[in-house]
Amino acid sequence: MDAIEAARAVVEEQHPEARTAFLGGSVAAGRHTATSDLDVVVLLHGAPAPYRESLQYADWPVEMFVHTEATWHAYIERELPTRRSPLLWMCAAGVLLFDTDGLGARLTAHARKLTAAGPPPVSAEEIDDRRYAITDLLDDLAGSDDPSERLFIATELVRRTGELGLAVAGSWGGGGKWLARRLETTEPGLSALLHHGLREVLDGRVEPLVTVVDEVLERAGGRLWAGYKRAGTP
Repeated sequence: MDAIEAARAVVEEQHPEARTAFLGGSVAAGRHTATSDLDVVVLLHGAPAPYRESLQYADWPVEMFVHTEATWHAYIERELPTRRSPLLWMCAAGVLLFDTDGLGARLTAHARKLTAAGPPPVSAEEIDDRRYAITDLLDDLAGSDDPSERLFIATELVRRTGELGLAVAGSWGGGGKWLARRLETTEPGLSALLHHGLREVLDGRVEPLVTVVDEVLERAGGRLWAGYKRAGTP
């Protein structure tokens, strides 16, 4: 059973009353692997939405994201300020499996409009928070001679530097493989430099990674330590 057929079938089995459904994620993007699951968004009239569930259908692992029209919009509005919304992208770039009453077409158009417009701008405060955290990690890396410590410090530096690169460029963010995929289009070559830098750290050389991290930091204003201040929660 192919991906689209399986996605339709699992929705029909689990929610025969569904208004519309989408197949998103790596499978819809044509970048699936042997372990990829089916990311399926389902819109119902009401309960038991909203919920998400992982299940097995035929030979496919399935991640099902079940919403009403109202909860779909509420989740999108909540995720937009983070500049990361898997739900939005599953509907903007995914396959519309069926559409009983026009809701699927409306959500597709709305999702594509939002993704094309880009994420909301990142605040100066958030950029400074990211600069501070990366500066702290760079200091930790410079001061450590323990290979195990260096592994985790460098891995965190790679992730945070990629996220900063996307934020400075005004791009949508992503986690895991989607961070790498966003960097492919927004910051070509950065992933390769970070990958090389991480490998060098594992071989005992920190300078290549420090160089690429500092290059990204410079676009955001450079390292930040002295003068950084945040109010605590009362």
